Amino acid sequence: MATIRQTTGAPPRSLTSFFIGKPLPTHEMPHQTISKKVGLAVFASDALSSTAYATEAILEVLAFAGIAVLALSIPIAGAIVVLLAIVTISYEQTIHAYPGGGGAYIVSRDNLGEMPAQIAGAALLTDYILTVSVSISSGVAQITSGFPGLHPYRVIIAVGLVTFMMIVNLRGVKESGNTFAIPTYFFLGVALFTLAVGFYRYFTGSLGMVTGVTPAEAEATQGLTLFLILRAFANGCTALTGVEAISNGIPAFKEPKSHNAGITLIWMSTILGAMFLGITFLSHQIGAQFSFTETVISQLGRAVWGAGSLWYILLGSTTLILIMAANTSFADFPRLGALIANDGFLPRQLTFRGSRLVFSYGIVSLAAFASLLIVLFQAQVTALIPLYAIGVFLSFTLSQTGMAVRWLRSSRLKEGEDIVQQGGVVRYDPKWRLKLITNGLGAIVTTIVMIVFAIAKFTQGAWVIVLLVPTLVLIFYRIHHHYKDVASHLSLESFGAPPRVRRNRVLLLTGGVHSGVLHALRYARSLSQDVTAVYVGTDLAEAEEVKSKWEQWGDGVRLVVIDSPYRRLIEPLIDYIDEMAEQRRPNEMLTIVVPQFVPAHWWQRFLHMNTAQILQQALLRKRDIVVMEVPYHLRDEAH
Repeated sequence: MATIRQTTGAPPRSLTSFFIGKPLPTHEMPHQTISKKVGLAVFASDALSSTAYATEAILEVLAFAGIAVLALSIPIAGAIVVLLAIVTISYEQTIHAYPGGGGAYIVSRDNLGEMPAQIAGAALLTDYILTVSVSISSGVAQITSGFPGLHPYRVIIAVGLVTFMMIVNLRGVKESGNTFAIPTYFFLGVALFTLAVGFYRYFTGSLGMVTGVTPAEAEATQGLTLFLILRAFANGCTALTGVEAISNGIPAFKEPKSHNAGITLIWMSTILGAMFLGITFLSHQIGAQFSFTETVISQLGRAVWGAGSLWYILLGSTTLILIMAANTSFADFPRLGALIANDGFLPRQLTFRGSRLVFSYGIVSLAAFASLLIVLFQAQVTALIPLYAIGVFLSFTLSQTGMAVRWLRSSRLKEGEDIVQQGGVVRYDPKWRLKLITNGLGAIVTTIVMIVFAIAKFTQGAWVIVLLVPTLVLIFYRIHHHYKDVASHLSLESFGAPPRVRRNRVLLLTGGVHSGVLHALRYARSLSQDVTAVYVGTDLAEAEEVKSKWEQWGDGVRLVVIDSPYRRLIEPLIDYIDEMAEQRRPNEMLTIVVPQFVPAHWWQRFLHMNTAQILQQALLRKRDIVVMEVPYHLRDEAH
């Protein structure tokens, strides 16, 4: 017979809560959502910040063919905006088809299979890490350009900024969104105002040519070729990085989530396309060129405002948005990591929500990996850029292809028929032909961009990503194999009858109902005539499932379910054990039995929580309390 036990009081104040805020109970999760306006700041900062360097990336390639061909930047930018529209339409459809979020990962998993899904996941996770490294390093480069004395400390400053963003995001999506909305909208206001004045001066004939620029390529070094145009197109497609972010973060939006996320995506793409075209067009009109000493945004600002305060404000807001671009990754990396971990391809710890209802392990992991890259590459943007964007275009390709497959499946259905997938439901869509053409064309173009990127940047460092993504996929599958191995050992399908009842008494800690727990239950009954099973519930649905299974397999043994609204595991157990200890008779021992399965390999231990060791440390100084580990050894199926 299962009983529900409520814990009382919030966790005590600590140094952690001082930095990230007081813990939030689980029932507060629906209130930790964001509006479309805040969502635009949270999920669009990466995409919008790309307008600061996308035009420059096009001019960098065209400069190899000479100044005469720089006018091609305008039609190339137009073609990129068309691709942006295709990708936006695709992800808008994805948002409504998969309201649980996940973007390219979920689309690939449901329509292309397990392997493409893991490739998409590896590509996106890699790109999110690089986004943080590149954005922060680029922002620090702007700072050290204005204050050269800080240049020797650029790595320390960059790591410090990553740590700051980690702490703010650990405070929760709602708080981080409100914090970072101000610099995002400040950049939008300054940049759009600059473009508006620039176009006014262009149409009135008062927009002059920029002077004092030292171009990186004074003369043509090669002729204009199709591959050069494709390279310029591919370079400019860095403007599309971050477009997929909203489709990954749908759960963060207020209800109706899909509607609000879709509207925010359209807002973002419209602003991004308009700014990108405007910057490219005006940059050509003022004669902007690629330069190692001055950015295109700086050249445009100087032509519009002169070398005055508004020019400095434009540069300052651009620096802010480049740094804020990292926030998109902090919003999406933990969510995507939790999805992959929930499927068993990453450590389960990534699915755990911290005290502020965010995926804390994912946020900390992202900060650690990004900081490591910054240290290894000494915060050099030019060294990190070649690693950038390949991953996101790989995920674009898989997402577009997956959606195309979805429309093909839809075409084979009749009205009223549906196919239930893990992430959504496929129904007949009368517009499937148009959508299939849209996604098919998008898949072809993004594939071309990805290949051109990989070839053009391979020797400059892109080979790292070409090798890293398959390596990550292999690691994912190794982790998945371990979890499947654990599940097969803990399965109750061939376990047989429930254990025979003996009157014993111990506290048996359970994290679920499986063969490892029943193995420990048998041992517990040999110690005492009174056995009480204890389960700490952090999720109502999981607690109900445990109670249902226990009624079948517990064979009458008492089950106490401790409800933990703040998702704490050890503290509620300690409180309950203390309460049981106070009820002991004189000279009576209290024995805590903890099932502990032992993996076949040492490295697999890091994929599981060591509850017994934590309890032993917590109860070490308490008298007459014994913590017993009951090992359940897992065989290595590979041998």
